[in-house]
Amino acid sequence: MALIIGLTGGIVSGKSTVALMFKDLGAKIVDADKLGHSVILPHEPAWEKIVKIFGKDVLQNDLTIDREKLGKIVFANQSLLKKLNDITHPEITKIIKKEIDSLKNKTYNQKKILIIDAALIYEAKIDRLMDKIIVVYIDEDEQIKRLIKRNNLSKDEALQRIKSQMPMKEKVKMADYVIDNSNSLDKTKKQVEKIWKNLVSSIS
Repeated sequence: MALIIGLTGGIVSGKSTVALMFKDLGAKIVDADKLGHSVILPHEPAWEKIVKIFGKDVLQNDLTIDREKLGKIVFANQSLLKKLNDITHPEITKIIKKEIDSLKNKTYNQKKILIIDAALIYEAKIDRLMDKIIVVYIDEDEQIKRLIKRNNLSKDEALQRIKSQMPMKEKVKMADYVIDNSNSLDKTKKQVEKIWKNLVSSIS
């Protein structure tokens, strides 16, 4: 039996770090962010639609989409963000479904845990594909600080990006497990190990 786990959280909450911890324990990880990059490669269906809506100004010389430029446009305009999500989410969901089907087919009678690392599990309505959901949590002040530092944004720009996602508190309410990633990595790791034991025992 394979267990499908959704791993989500807010922007810069540390999902990727937590995903690596689960990988070290033996989980197979599907990184939706990387899938998001692959669906917008030149001449893919999503790329064609993005160029049609946003114009060639969002392209770099090699025809790849300038994600930083596109980010600045959509995070300043909720209706354009919705248009972009409407283009990319179905394509990413298709690949995630394929990964889930492939795991379920391959691991007949095997105990496997597949973790889908995706920021927009609830927003893209793919939570129904998961057996359990883990939310990686940090408070909004910490989010703002991390985002300003990581993306070199103003406080207003950081807030725009945070507000473009479902509020972290809403995600926490809907989660099966919550990992508080506000403290040391060691504390985060202990929470990951505890959840892992729980997941493993549920399929043993």
